[in-house]
Amino acid sequence: MIEHCQIARAAEFESLSDFRDFIKTTCAGQAGIDDQTCYDLQLAVDEACTNIITHGYAGMNPGTIILSMEIFSDQVRLTITDFGQPFEPSETPAPDLQAIMEDQEDSGFGLFFIYQTMDDIQYQTSEAGNQLVFIKKLLPGDESQT
Repeated sequence: MIEHCQIARAAEFESLSDFRDFIKTTCAGQAGIDDQTCYDLQLAVDEACTNIITHGYAGMNPGTIILSMEIFSDQVRLTITDFGQPFEPSETPAPDLQAIMEDQEDSGFGLFFIYQTMDDIQYQTSEAGNQLVFIKKLLPGDESQT
């Protein structure tokens, strides 16, 4: 393992920029993490945290979201922990892109983006909270910072 970092913030929309900045700062200068990989990680976390804020903590006082980031030589593993309502992402059907485009809705793409940008997604809930894990594989030897 190259690096392990963590940040915790209130489950509020204002915290999303802190999570994006945390990912960008942690990715900076890491071998195998180019700008596109960093953006993919930011997008997936932004979408997941938006869902946690909107749905997971709905009807509750804003709780906490904890973002842990582990960088290995071959992958980045992001773990998002919250204490809101449990949610199983794999049970959500893929969005009907044509219907969304015709209705000009602004929602429904979050999980689609997550599944398009991450290589593996794992979810578990326990007494320790809800944990959503994203794995993004890294290209070996790619140290470009495009």
